[in-house]
Amino acid sequence: MAVLRKVLAWVSVPVICMLALVLYLARPFNPDNNRLLGLVVARTGRFFLGMDRPLEGGENIPRDRPTVVIANHQQNDDLFIMADLLPPRTVTVGKVSLVWTPFFGQVFWLGGNIILNRGDQQKAVAAMRATTDAIRRENKSIWVFPEGTRSRGRGLGKFKKGAFHTAIAAGAPITMVCAAPYKGESRGLMGRRKAVPVRVLPPIETAGMSSSDVPELMARCREQMAEAIDGLA
Repeated sequence: MAVLRKVLAWVSVPVICMLALVLYLARPFNPDNNRLLGLVVARTGRFFLGMDRPLEGGENIPRDRPTVVIANHQQNDDLFIMADLLPPRTVTVGKVSLVWTPFFGQVFWLGGNIILNRGDQQKAVAAMRATTDAIRRENKSIWVFPEGTRSRGRGLGKFKKGAFHTAIAAGAPITMVCAAPYKGESRGLMGRRKAVPVRVLPPIETAGMSSSDVPELMARCREQMAEAIDGLA
């Protein structure tokens, strides 16, 4: 039953994206499309998985100003756990290969998300500069997994600096979203997925900081997130 639940949850993603193409084509590159899609995808996925997602600190997500959201990245199922927590006008960062994923890739591109070619450092730097400009001029927020790869529930990995440089350059606060460690365990005859609690920490302001503050800021954020994640385990 647990396998069937997971299959249904993931089959729902391209179906929802295919239907969402109508909205994305009607107002292309409107970043608020991403928030609406994330809400539907996450809640539909949790419904099929039979999973609860207790949330603490949801009021800490800024709704009236841009922010850089950083979250711990464990598995692909993070989509069902956190995608409905996007602030208004949020874009995210993804690999160029995502664009070729049927339906999901098309809505990802039409959502105005930042597409990085990690094999081309020059283009990646240009994309992050464009992200800073989007925060400043277009009032957009950005969602980043600072670990850069999935931890598969094995603890918080090492952070990359990009999100912190972007936040400081834009003068935007950093909002930390912390999901409890999980490995997709199910329980009972119905195969319901074990609940994954999430805690949102109060934003850290970056106004007045410079690039020299990145190491300290990155260490502080990682320490706070690690403590929160340990408390949720």
